[in-house]
Amino acid sequence: MAKTGDSLGAEERRITRTVSHVAGAMLVGVQTPGVDDDAHAASLAELGRLVNTLGYEVVGTISQKRDELDGATVLGKGRIEELAAITGGSGVVGPAAHVRQSKARERFEDADRRKPNAGQIEPDLESPPKPAFVIVDHDMSPNQARNIERATGAQVLDRTGVIVEIFHRHAHSREAKLQVEMARLKYIAPRLRESSSAGERRQGYGAGESDLELERRKIRDRIAELKEQLEAIQRDSDHRRDARRDQPRVALVGYTNAGKSSLMQALTDSEVLVADKLFATLDTTVRALQPETKPRILVSDTVGFIKKLPHDLVVSFRSTLAEALEASLLLFVVDASDPTYESQLEVTHNVLREIGAEIVPSRLLLNKIDRVSEVDRTTLRAKHPDAILLSARSPADLAALRETITTFFEVAMVEEEFVVPYAKQGMLSDVYQHAHVLSETYDATGRIIKVRGFPGVIARLRRTLSLS
Repeated sequence: MAKTGDSLGAEERRITRTVSHVAGAMLVGVQTPGVDDDAHAASLAELGRLVNTLGYEVVGTISQKRDELDGATVLGKGRIEELAAITGGSGVVGPAAHVRQSKARERFEDADRRKPNAGQIEPDLESPPKPAFVIVDHDMSPNQARNIERATGAQVLDRTGVIVEIFHRHAHSREAKLQVEMARLKYIAPRLRESSSAGERRQGYGAGESDLELERRKIRDRIAELKEQLEAIQRDSDHRRDARRDQPRVALVGYTNAGKSSLMQALTDSEVLVADKLFATLDTTVRALQPETKPRILVSDTVGFIKKLPHDLVVSFRSTLAEALEASLLLFVVDASDPTYESQLEVTHNVLREIGAEIVPSRLLLNKIDRVSEVDRTTLRAKHPDAILLSARSPADLAALRETITTFFEVAMVEEEFVVPYAKQGMLSDVYQHAHVLSETYDATGRIIKVRGFPGVIARLRRTLSLS
């Protein structure tokens, strides 16, 4: 990423610092009216999985019921003091708050107090290290984050910051990296002023701009540059999609870690990343359904969704999600073993509605059914009579799903007969690629072929062959 000044570089390091050991994290959540106990507990559990995906260890949770988030510190004063006692902070929010020193300095001073030899540093095997992170299950203002940092002496991230960082670590393609960088810059920009150390870096004016103004301008310039690069990539992606417009396409959509990549691997016999972690897949993968059909059916695996998915990430990945918008069939993949699957399904519907993909025909796949009891399966069938219950580990279930997919497309196909003049035999490859040839005969004018294909394909072939 292009550098935007010392302050931005330090802010990025503060947000994305990698530790050589497993750092501890405290989770913070506020249960507001309208959020029941189960939903609140599920949200915190999901936040814990996000934190684990970052490589941090959840060491505790502090929760509080409030009418609304505290405008200054999210939690009330008592809870903030309780949190500070755990992290080793002062519990004081104001300017006089003690900011905890570095871990190395803490160990040094602790050894100095306990040992007569002040220069010797030994780990305290009896006292576990203080949590280095406080992770809040809500979007916070920069001021709220700064106040919690002052009180706790720990690094503070909100839910959006955690998700953005996971996206940053898991992006592999150039497009995904650019999309995530843009979202990260939009997340960082408003937090520069409120950074706990930003004030130390604002040192007067140069060429009419303060350091902070200069940094923000550089961020704006970089975002504009990223937009141009993404637009160029999107044009290339549009061309590739146009080339596939006559081929039937299936898009796997759903909540993160619902099993989309496992199904993708099984349906297409391809090597795609399968991992039991959130947002393991960010890059859209397109492969042909196997065994291959005529015409070929393409299957795409899309980025997973999650509750409170940052809007900037939805916007950034809009071109990637276009695979869902332009698909002929959407397969909504749901982890049937998750007790919160219904709310996860609603999240998926909301995101697709935002990009206009709710009009695409769809089928519901209740995945991981091997983890569900027979009693719960009966309940699922009653709730979702049209759903497909399956396990990506079951060959029989996968064969039935393939049959469902091919049947869906075959219903829409029509039969047609063409005469391909001998002078246009080069067109046969196009016919064989996009339609199923049922029979071939010959006469004096050319090759007579009877095909079965989609109406759009038949119309295009007719135009190409200049036949009425």
